This record gives sequence, structure tokens and C-alpha cells, in this order.
Amino acid sequence: MIDRNQQVTVFGGGGFIGRYVCESLLKAGVRVRVASRNPRSAHFIQPIGQVGQIGFVRADISNADSVARAVEGASAVVNLPGVMNRAMHATHVTGAGVVAKAAKAAKAKALVHISAIGADPKSEAQYGKTKGEGELAARAAFPKTTIVRPSLVFGPEDELTNRFAAMAQLPFLPVIAPRTRFQPVYVRDLAAAITKAVVDPQRHAGKTYEIGGPQVMTMRELNETIIAAAGCHTNLVDMPDFAADLLSRFGFLPGSPLTRDQWLMLQHDNVASGQPGLEAFDIEPTPLGAVAPEWLGRFHKGGRFAGHRNNLTAAS
Repeated sequence: MIDRNQQVTVFGGGGFIGRYVCESLLKAGVRVRVASRNPRSAHFIQPIGQVGQIGFVRADISNADSVARAVEGASAVVNLPGVMNRAMHATHVTGAGVVAKAAKAAKAKALVHISAIGADPKSEAQYGKTKGEGELAARAAFPKTTIVRPSLVFGPEDELTNRFAAMAQLPFLPVIAPRTRFQPVYVRDLAAAITKAVVDPQRHAGKTYEIGGPQVMTMRELNETIIAAAGCHTNLVDMPDFAADLLSRFGFLPGSPLTRDQWLMLQHDNVASGQPGLEAFDIEPTPLGAVAPEWLGRFHKGGRFAGHRNNLTAAS
């Protein structure tokens, strides 16, 4: 039974995943407080909720006082922020601890911490290492933290499918780590799982979930699926590992397509390892190919409705 008076604070609610988490929570009927460093950037979420159902607060997870104010009176907290830059430790580890301590002090009933498949304090990659350390920091302060580890997340505003589709306008597209496997998950499915973890802490508190989609695909297969959804016809060329390794060593340069940390992450498959996933939330996973044409259609020659116009012309 959902408590309609429940107040949920969502850190990072204005981001790609955050907007869908907020939407899902609002549709579930709870009140949402979006906490971000720039609340104005998240105001596009406001029309989704009813009057008085959503609020905005300025908060920085590196600032304990601002986090404490953001979670005041909250019965549940969602921690979403994630980066792939020099601020990884500050965001994934220090920030996770600050949010968890504040949630504990506010006597929140639930804390849902978003990590990533591949999170491991012993990881060579800083991203995986700090994500793993962040899980430990969250659980140390709030033992009943629900940890959600998604694989690659796709959706209309993602940097994954849109970037690859844009690059597919080129005569050929190099594929880095073509054999590495992923289990991409639809952002709305992930948001629905997070919402269920929030509103039913008795069932989900203290558990770890690895959230993947219905298909495991290699990097090459992922590119092929995206290109097909975008209606493009570029040639895929597998980049040799030695060349990608060399390219990653220049990842510190502005505009570099591959950082060293990303290359280290690509040395391991990004698939669920046996932890409970979407099935634990009674969610049927959505295949990438079933929804990607909705937002990648704009990459079709002539626009997203080009195919419809051609069909109409042929029928007339």
C-alpha cells in the first residue's frame, strides 16, 4: 500500500535517469523533492506532477549541510549521481557516505543507492573502484541501503544510442572492444524498479540488485541494433585491441573519444552476475530494438517520418 503522504528526496533527479525516476515516483502517487546543484535545470519535471506534489531544493552531495536540509522530513531517499571524470571519488564515495548519513539522521525508512554492474573496490578502473567503495560507504552509514546496479541504460536522452547513431552518419564506424558483452536496460524499466524499492522497503531494503535488459549483446551487436533503429547503413569496422589501448592512453586530451578508465572497464563484460534483477520487481524487460526507433528515427534520411512518407507515395 503506497503512502500518498510519503516524501521522497531524489539526488540527481534532473539527470537522464533521474527524470524517469521522478516521473515514476510521481505516477505512484508519492511526493517528490528534487535535490540538485542547479534546481532550475530540473524544472522541466514540474508539469508531470500534481500541484504540491513536487518540490525543488539546492543541494550538493559534497556539502553535508545542504544534504541534511534536502532530506529533512523525507521518508525515503534516492541517490543517483554518477560521473566519469576526476570527481569520481568525491561523487561516488564521499557523496554516497554523506547522503547515507543524512538519510540515517533523518530517520528515513529507505535509501536506494544507484551503483553500476562492475562495481568493485578492487577494480583497476577508477569508475568501478569508486562505485564499489560507494556501496560500502552507503551501507556503513545506512545498513539497510538498497543497492541497484544497472548495466548500460538506454532511453531518449541517453549518451549511448544517440551518440552511436550520430556517428553512424559516417561512411564507416570503428567498434571498440567489439566482443565485450552488455545487457542494456531501458531507462523506464530501471526507474520502475527504483520506485518499487522506494515504496516497499520491507521487501527490498538491504538487498542488492543487478538490473539488465532481456538481451545480452556484444559491443558490435549493440552497434548493429542502434544503426538499424536509426535507419543508417554505415559499415562497422572492428578496432584492434592494441589500437584501442593506444588511443585510450591519450584519453586525457580534450575531445578524446576514449579515456583510459573507459578502456579498462571495457576489458570486462557488463552483464548481470546472478544477483536478482527486474524479475524481483515483477517487471518485464524491454528490448532495445522495440523502443529505440522512437527517438532514433530523426537520424533517418529525411527525418523520422521518411518511411511513412515513402509508404504513402507508393500507395497513391
